[in-house]
Formats: sequence, structure tokens, C-alpha cells
Amino acid sequence: MNTTSILLSGAAAAAMAAALAGGLVLAVPERPAGDAAAVPPAETVRIAPGTLLFPEPGAFLRDGRPVAQPRRSLRLAAPLEIMRHQVSVGAYRRCVAAGACSPADLPRDAAPDLPVTGVSHIDAEAYAAWYSRQTGRTWRLPSAAEWAHAAGTRFVGDLWDGAGDADNPASAWLARYRAEGTTGAPAAPPQPRGRFGANEKGVVDLAGNVWEWTSTCYRRVTLVGEAETRATLENCGVRIAEGRHRAYMSRFIRDGKSGGCAVGTPPEHLGFRLVREPGPLARFALLWGRLTGAQAEEPAV
Repeated sequence: MNTTSILLSGAAAAAMAAALAGGLVLAVPERPAGDAAAVPPAETVRIAPGTLLFPEPGAFLRDGRPVAQPRRSLRLAAPLEIMRHQVSVGAYRRCVAAGACSPADLPRDAAPDLPVTGVSHIDAEAYAAWYSRQTGRTWRLPSAAEWAHAAGTRFVGDLWDGAGDADNPASAWLARYRAEGTTGAPAAPPQPRGRFGANEKGVVDLAGNVWEWTSTCYRRVTLVGEAETRATLENCGVRIAEGRHRAYMSRFIRDGKSGGCAVGTPPEHLGFRLVREPGPLARFALLWGRLTGAQAEEPAV
């Protein structure tokens, strides 16, 4: 390779590194794999790295009594590429037609551009695996922290602030239910794409009436000091769903109102959107940025 080609490669890599640090809305064609030509590319939003004050998900106890979740400053050091819209009914039906997903609990005449609902965490993971195979790229559910970062000012988390009689655990749980029970309008059918608008980062329909599955497991934590833990029990049979408020759902449940809500007020509908892992070229651009001093971050692990 001659000097000119090296310089050109460096310029291209630096340009890619700069793009990765922005907050761009992208519709990037996927690499065909199998029947991927029939799978439209997902429109995504690339969100710059950042720091957020994140309320830890789970149940936290001190002296055997429930307390509000600790908040910690969390740095997400890599750009996050997330679907601009929730996965739609039409997109999910392609996975069902391919035999890779179980049918969602939906009316037969549900419009294809509605967000898919009536899907469990297991269904969402099956779709992510199928979509990854079709596109030749890795797609997955976001963690609760990644979802919060993408949600920006739309993020709510757990509404309970620790109110209630400290000497009466039942009072604390009632305070939690009162907080979550006054969070919005009565249940309504899933709304058409864009009904709840975009947030300041360009991500659409966050915290509407469709809660979104994340990859984060439920935890039960015993606190010693303000944040020091003595024992943590992780239960990945229950996952975090984020939306108008945080919900803790059994991962096989498709309808939050059916009684599968492990803690708190159930969500109206359960759906999801995915994040895309950086591909080889993007990883190279990030590495090049580090080597040359360009403002690029390491890919998330």
C-alpha cells in the first residue's frame, strides 16, 4: 500500500470517527444475508456518549425495610445506535412468517405500522436473533441504562421516592402504588407511529403507552450504608421494562395487565426496540480515533 492510500484511509477513518460521536438519524442499508432483501433497514438514531444520574433498578432494603433506589452517576463511554421507532407489527410478522418468532398476541387486523405489542421478553430476544441473522449485524435489546440514556428527558424510572412510614413497610409499598397509579391517562390501544412525538435526541414514542423490554435483570439488594451492598440476589426470570414508569415483568409475560408484573403497577402494553452493535468498520474508526487523538470512544461491551 502506498503513502497516498494510507492517508486516504486515515481521512476516511477520521471522518467515520467524527460521525460516530454525533447524534445522527441514520437509515443504513444492511448487508444482505439469506432473505434479507425482504427486510427493510431500520432507521436508527446514533446518540453521543454521555453521563447520566441513573436510579438503580430493583428492590432495595435497609434493615429489612424497602427504600428508594440509590442513584449513581453512570458514564456510557461509547456511541449508542438505537432504533428510532419501536419494532412494528409488520416487521415482527416477517419474523413469524420465517418461523423464527412466535405470533404476537394481537388482533389479526392489527395495522402493520403499529408498534408490535403482546410480546414477551423471550419473543423480543427471538426477533433480535432473527433480525441479526437477516442483516448480518448484531442487534440486541438495550440495557435499562442505555434505554435511559436514549430516553433523555423522557426517562422516568421508578416513581416511588421512598415516601411512607419508615417503621411500617406496608406503608412504603402503598406509597409506591399510589405514585405509580397516578401516572397518566386510562389504558388505550397502541397508537400509530409518532403519536407521542420524538424526544430531544430524535427517538420516537418513548414513554407513551407501550413499555419497552430491556436486557436488565431484576435485583434484590440489601444496603448497609447509602450505597454499599451486603447481599444481592439477581433474578433474570424477571426483566426491566421502561416506559411511562419502570416495571418489573416476568420475562415470559406478554400482557402486563395479566398479573405478570412482579412489582408495582403493570404497563399498558409491552413492546420493544433494539440497539445495533458497532460493525467492523465502526470499531476500526473508533480505534483509529484513539490512535490519532480524534474524539471517538471505545465500543460498548
